[in-house]
Amino acid sequence: MTPTPSLVVALTGGYVVPVVSEPIEKGTVLIVDGRITAVGADVEVPEGARIIDATGRWVLPGFVESHGHVGLHEEGEGSAGNDTNEMTTPNAAAVRAIDAINIEDEGFRDALSGGVTSVVVKPGSGNPIGGQSVALKTWGGRTVDEQVISDAVSVKSALGENPKRVYGERKQTPSTRLGTALVIREAFTKALHYRAARAAAETKGEPFKADLALDTLVRVLDGELAWDQHTHRHDDIATALRLADEFGYRLVINHGTEAHKIADVLAERDIPVIFGPMFTSRSKVELRDRAIANLATLAAAGVRVAITTDHPVVPINFLIHQATLAVKEGLPRQTALEALTVNPATFLRLHERVGALAPGLDGDVVVWSGDPLDVASRAEHVLIDGRTVYTWDVEAGHGVVVERATRFAS
Repeated sequence: MTPTPSLVVALTGGYVVPVVSEPIEKGTVLIVDGRITAVGADVEVPEGARIIDATGRWVLPGFVESHGHVGLHEEGEGSAGNDTNEMTTPNAAAVRAIDAINIEDEGFRDALSGGVTSVVVKPGSGNPIGGQSVALKTWGGRTVDEQVISDAVSVKSALGENPKRVYGERKQTPSTRLGTALVIREAFTKALHYRAARAAAETKGEPFKADLALDTLVRVLDGELAWDQHTHRHDDIATALRLADEFGYRLVINHGTEAHKIADVLAERDIPVIFGPMFTSRSKVELRDRAIANLATLAAAGVRVAITTDHPVVPINFLIHQATLAVKEGLPRQTALEALTVNPATFLRLHERVGALAPGLDGDVVVWSGDPLDVASRAEHVLIDGRTVYTWDVEAGHGVVVERATRFAS
């Protein structure tokens, strides 16, 4: 079936940066039925295609925010809009971020203005085991479910000060780093027994009582879900490695403030780090050695890295600006672009959908006024699945989001 012209979009004449291959002068990106079908200098544009002239502009894949709370911790809503942490149990593996995401949160509009087209929304770090994350497009659905890239991404876990503080104030476990590791270790030990008992029941054809938290942890043990480990200090990162060794799950370090101190260890083991947020003060003891330059040290050691705003800790539209300052502090610019696109997509197994400009991937494309690592550049045209969701109105001097009433007008 030949697609109708309205479903064919060609971005032409721009400086195309696929990230996973060399930049293309006066290149074209062709999108058909929401998927990229061609990227190059000599792409044949079908007659009747919608043309977006990117001459004099930079064309990149939409950025991937790999650790945020947009829609879960809403802008300007206080406690009424904050559903980040279910801090009533140290093991909240059964809860799902998707159940509390408001896609009308202003943070999603901010994401578009910063060229962010995908975000992995995670529960917070108040619990040793915080719950299940979800990967979303940042715009376009009637419901959050229509924006889902994957609901089989990761489980959030926290080491360090946060769970110590939350439960220590209640005089219950965990009130120490010892206790936090214990909660995680006990939970996975139960999950191992649960998996064995479930398999035995299935073999015998016997009924088996499900446990949602343990079901989730078995998915981690089986490698389906990553273990997103909130951790700042190097000693807590060592504990994260130790626990991962004990149970064999797929570990991703989140934040990694002091990860540079054991960068050689992380590189040897190929443990990726989602680094940040960077635009913060040293607000607690475990952040006392925070520095933007630490990211360059990690990358130089061979650690695969991504960058996070931890929105709303840092506004999600500042994701690119964090990358810019990381380059200023020694991070290679190519690594910086990879840290916003292909790397986070790969860490969290979204790379077959997003993270680059390549045939077969989703048509999530951003036209920038210039080099996005130049703080003066801005996102001028944002497409998700080949459909325009945001444009910069030069005359009005502000961005224009294609709102729900327009998207779903009958």
